[in-house]
Amino acid sequence: MSLPIAKFKRQSPMKLPKQIFCLKARSLATLTLGIIGLLSSISPAFAAPPRNPDKEETCDILVAGGGLAGAATAYEGLLAGRTVCVTEITDWVGGQISAQGTSALDERDTQRSRLFFPRGYLELRRRIEEHYGRLNPGGCWVSYSCFMPYNGHKLLFEMLQSAASRGNGTLKWYPNTVIKELAITPAVAANATGGQQIKSAIAIQHKPAANTPPINTETLSQVIEDAYRYENSARFNKTIIRFIPKSSTPPNPPLVRGGTGGSPPLQGAAKGINWYVVDATETGELIGLADVPYRLGIDPRSPLEPSSASPNGDPYCTQGFTYTFAMEATKEPQQHQVPSFYQQYAPYYSYELPRLASFPLVFSYRQIRTMRPDERRPSDPKKFPIYPGDISMQNWTWGNDYRPGTERDNLIFTREQLQASGQLQPGGWMGGLRTETLRRGEEHAKGYFYWLVTGTTDSQLGNNVKKPYPNNRFLSGLNSPMGTVHGLSKYPYMREGRRIIGRPSFNHPQGFMVWEIDMSRNNFRTDFYRQNLSEQEYRNMWLALGGLNAPALAVGAQSVEDTKARSRATIYPDSVGIGHYAIDFHPCMANSPPEAPGNTEREGTRKGQGQAYPFQIPLRAMIPQKIDNMLVAGKSIATSHTAAAAYRVHSFEWSAGAAAGITAVFALENNLVPYELVDELPSREPNLEALQLRLQESANPIAFPGTSIFNSNWANWK
Repeated sequence: MSLPIAKFKRQSPMKLPKQIFCLKARSLATLTLGIIGLLSSISPAFAAPPRNPDKEETCDILVAGGGLAGAATAYEGLLAGRTVCVTEITDWVGGQISAQGTSALDERDTQRSRLFFPRGYLELRRRIEEHYGRLNPGGCWVSYSCFMPYNGHKLLFEMLQSAASRGNGTLKWYPNTVIKELAITPAVAANATGGQQIKSAIAIQHKPAANTPPINTETLSQVIEDAYRYENSARFNKTIIRFIPKSSTPPNPPLVRGGTGGSPPLQGAAKGINWYVVDATETGELIGLADVPYRLGIDPRSPLEPSSASPNGDPYCTQGFTYTFAMEATKEPQQHQVPSFYQQYAPYYSYELPRLASFPLVFSYRQIRTMRPDERRPSDPKKFPIYPGDISMQNWTWGNDYRPGTERDNLIFTREQLQASGQLQPGGWMGGLRTETLRRGEEHAKGYFYWLVTGTTDSQLGNNVKKPYPNNRFLSGLNSPMGTVHGLSKYPYMREGRRIIGRPSFNHPQGFMVWEIDMSRNNFRTDFYRQNLSEQEYRNMWLALGGLNAPALAVGAQSVEDTKARSRATIYPDSVGIGHYAIDFHPCMANSPPEAPGNTEREGTRKGQGQAYPFQIPLRAMIPQKIDNMLVAGKSIATSHTAAAAYRVHSFEWSAGAAAGITAVFALENNLVPYELVDELPSREPNLEALQLRLQESANPIAFPGTSIFNSNWANWK
């Protein structure tokens, strides 16, 4: 976040007070000179002292983030009769399908043809189809379901209300609300395997002040800093809410005590856990605020992440984010005024590839309304007719994607940047984002529309490719598809945020992670891996890839060259959900700013791109280090940069959220800490088996049909 400079006096980073609620910060003396140099562009954040809370709200489950993962968490909690509080920075539930504007369901053919999805996701699809009379009212070709973002919110919110009614649960919905502080028990005996708890959370809800425009008039970059300040402003009146557990004592005895050996660990009842907090935010906000271990951007190249673009990793190179917008075809040409900032961004825009150089193809790619839904179309999207009244949602890599990748412009602040800016101080949290980069992303998106309708140059394909298409208008207004006066999505579509590092164990001494080799279908025989991994690393990669062939390699009875890679994803004993999508990158750009003339994608960042096997969501990937009553859902689970490129789409988010909701309910019912369900692995975990049975009986799959170490027939899963 671009933090206020003029209002506050700059303070030496060595004098920043220690954080009292979160984990002990590493000494700033250990920061590299490069990070210290960033202080010239990241100003310390200071907030007014918190007011006394205006209200107190009780929950069994507090969900931060109302996207698909947060909605799925709430859905399962409500069906189980629990009180679920949901905070969301925008006023829409649904994330990708609503506030972020990407209302085109990303699904893989085989999974979709079998309708093998969690029950809540299937209900959402049914509601879309019933509302429109068809599943794909937009007639898009990238998906089997493209629809209006405002209906994504409407249908999903009605679905949550129905779940509360059916399950006798209570939904407490807090739109336009951000989490500002977490009260975390002191780290007396805490370590990577647990010991701390979130006891309460302070949130700020904002509403328009008297005689000011309604919500969604300004863009996110214009309001986000105000939203995180306690004090009222000329623009907003604030309500300060303290969220606390609904119950002071867990009600039931443990389901099963202990594991298979040694003294039984303390159970949830002994630890006094009576609620769960779920980080389902788009960027891993609570992860950053709670200061639990996490990663950002590119991971270092290793036998587990062999296609990494960097030997040492790069936290600034995250996937690009996108402000989506909607445009409508018109009968007559429209007058298009050139934006004042257009020339800054014009050098970036492109159709990207010759085979994609077609306006009808780009328009119909994510078309969310068609005026002739029953008309038979040609097989080639380049020949799709466009009729007045047709509406397209735009989400294009060399269009409205904004792809910063340096320490000068990265959107999501690293831990060092958060610490240097004062955001890890009590009351200093401001969302963990760079406001200036949000603003540039907004301008970039608006510039892309102007390029689509008037542009005649193409940054990647040269001249004589792009033609003007003036018969289109930019849709804006509170009743427009995006529900904003400015016409952009309420929040950018985020492909990647902070990703936790799971807890260490015997097999994962550095902390649990899902890696590239756990699900990629890439050919790891190419020269790249021989040339960029040491001989021992190359062998270790094949030991991990070998599946049933690995033991022979391990004992020297088989060479690396003779070892065949398994043809399936890793099978996890603690799987609580499923997903399937290609490893799909929207890489950061090499230089700053992203739109600089002649800029290119960071070299090597697409090396890991390609098909993936159907994969699972292990519970260990959802459990952060140190804090026992926190779960992580959505894109911030413990995945590597490469794995995250597949673990980010709509149905995955729902599956992870459903797992978080049912796990939290299960833990509350049985006075168990989620980590206790997996701490004895690979030994048998009876409580884990009970949780997995509950997931399956509630129609939330934890494995694809035929999943087995002996089944190598996954090549046909497309």
